[in-house]
Amino acid sequence: MADKPSIVIIGAGAIGSFYGAILKRAGCAVSVVLRSEYDAVQDAGFVIDSPLGNLSYRPDRIYRDGETPDQAPDYVICCVKVLPGIDRARLLSPWVGEGTRIVLIENGIDIEPEIARAFPEQALISCLAFIAVSRTAPGKIEHKAFGQLTMGAWPQGVSDDCRTLEALFVEGGIHIKLAEQVVGERWRKSLWNTPFNPLSVLAGGADTVTLLDSPGGERLAREMMAEVVAVAAADGHALPEDAIDKNIAGTRKMPAYRNSMALDYLAGRPMEIEAILGNVVALAERHGVDVPRLRTMHVALTMRDVQAAKDS
Repeated sequence: MADKPSIVIIGAGAIGSFYGAILKRAGCAVSVVLRSEYDAVQDAGFVIDSPLGNLSYRPDRIYRDGETPDQAPDYVICCVKVLPGIDRARLLSPWVGEGTRIVLIENGIDIEPEIARAFPEQALISCLAFIAVSRTAPGKIEHKAFGQLTMGAWPQGVSDDCRTLEALFVEGGIHIKLAEQVVGERWRKSLWNTPFNPLSVLAGGADTVTLLDSPGGERLAREMMAEVVAVAAADGHALPEDAIDKNIAGTRKMPAYRNSMALDYLAGRPMEIEAILGNVVALAERHGVDVPRLRTMHVALTMRDVQAAKDS
């Protein structure tokens, strides 16, 4: 293990604990920072049910949020949700040393600049996770399928740090796609996430079959996706002409599926509205692109949050 980099994971929920397990299986020293579930993980580690085999593990160190590390790691991986109330730079700060590389495994568009401004001297790696994984109890994770990461240096390129991390993930048993233009890859994922996640919430947590088969549902989804395409192009990341058709066809091939925002909504958890939708609307305004459907959706979800705060 001496020749493998040290890893600290901030936000070791379903996503973070899974990728921590992969790196642990590759022989890395993996420590975690927890805001909750500290006692459960301290007692039993992470218990992970996965088609990849036994991924259960005990982290090398378990820290509570706010604790001071013994030494800075080689890589710090941030897997927290991108929410207005979460200061990611503050969470990262104690774990960033002179040579620490920062890795973001998070959803959304335009989520990197905040971290790049806070840590201008650090290498920043941006990742998108394609995975079906969920937390079933404190410290207990169910991995159902997939696990691929798309990874690239931010704002562009594939660095040696990316290749080192890629080799570790591959050794641990998952597939990695290295991307010279990781921002463009984020737009590809946004083409689906930005319409379908908010729609599922406004439809009461509806699954994909309900969204597409309801009268006017597929048409609305396509119109919202076309707005995403227009913003992506204005931002310098044109998407393929058949991207919308392929996304709709792929969604129809899936069984009825509730996306992450729908699950958060049904569980009463905070939702990544700004990272997934609000940032796209903000970029549209910056580039002078009219996005009436996305803007309406964003305002409606904002109203919902304001009312929920009044009711609580």
